[in-house]
Amino acid sequence: MPEPLKNLYTEALIDELGKVIAEHYPAFNQPAFKQKVFDNQWQAKELKARMTHIAESLHPFLPDSYPQSLQILKTASEQFSGFEPMFFPAFAELYGMDDFEASIDALEHMTRFSSSELAVRPFITHYGNRMMVQMQRWAESENDHVRRLASEGCRPRLPWAMALPEFKRDPSAVLLVLNKLMHDESEYVRRSVANNLNDISKDHPDIVIGMLKSRLGEHPHTDRILKHASRTLLKQGHPEVLKLFGFQNPEHVEITNLHVKESVALGNQLPFSFQLQTADNHLGQLRIEYGIDFMKANGKQARKIFKVSEAWYSESSKAVLKSHSFRFISTRKYYPGRHDLAVIVNGKQVASVPFELTL
Repeated sequence: MPEPLKNLYTEALIDELGKVIAEHYPAFNQPAFKQKVFDNQWQAKELKARMTHIAESLHPFLPDSYPQSLQILKTASEQFSGFEPMFFPAFAELYGMDDFEASIDALEHMTRFSSSELAVRPFITHYGNRMMVQMQRWAESENDHVRRLASEGCRPRLPWAMALPEFKRDPSAVLLVLNKLMHDESEYVRRSVANNLNDISKDHPDIVIGMLKSRLGEHPHTDRILKHASRTLLKQGHPEVLKLFGFQNPEHVEITNLHVKESVALGNQLPFSFQLQTADNHLGQLRIEYGIDFMKANGKQARKIFKVSEAWYSESSKAVLKSHSFRFISTRKYYPGRHDLAVIVNGKQVASVPFELTL
């Protein structure tokens, strides 16, 4: 099982953090800071709680002046990178809400070395349009980390982050930011834009469909953004979206030799195979998926769809051999009993077969 992300906050990291801050602020009490971090509640804290706790633990050992503390942390943040040092922008989130200019400057600086995507969201809620105007400015930054922050920070459904229900209701302010990034040269930024649009598609599919109709073919970067942004609509088998990407009704495709193991024990792999055939000269443009109807605690099933492949197939038949893992994962709880495996082609279920999950 992979190591939990919360365990990235090691003693070595906290020691290094204390050392770096002390280089810029000699009065910083490193032993007391470390002791405060690893208190008797530490082990019970999950990832975001640990991040916040580190920021809170810094506060009593820094100057009383918020701008002075912020300057120390801005300088220190330059010596860290990756996901872990998101406690730097968390400090601005916790203690800088009343100092907009200083905090926004710090978030812009710190995101270049880590990410301020979580910390910026309370500022959006508190300052509203003023903050979204700032996001538009960030969307025009020369730095790709800052441009990504403009998109990622206002995602309506950003994982692990506080909700932005106002953007679920009306994403107009978000779209003003995203429109500035649709041709962005950075894949890092474009993927964030696509993820933001995918969030929007869950509440306002009509907006994303409208963009597909008006902007597909506009630019290679835009096309890639819109394709990735449409993944939820494609998984849902939305006919109009499938057609816009060239996936026609699969009435010419027949599924044969569908074989699924009759039962699988929790922790093991479920092998399955099938053949796609057509009487035509070629199978054509196909999006091949499979769905698992998982048994839930209430005795009903809920489907999860998994992509197999997506391509133009010049042949008249294709064999598919796959397996699905039933190993334990933290995001899903398994229940024994009947499950079903469905084969889906171009958004249409074309075959299915049951199997049993045992514990």
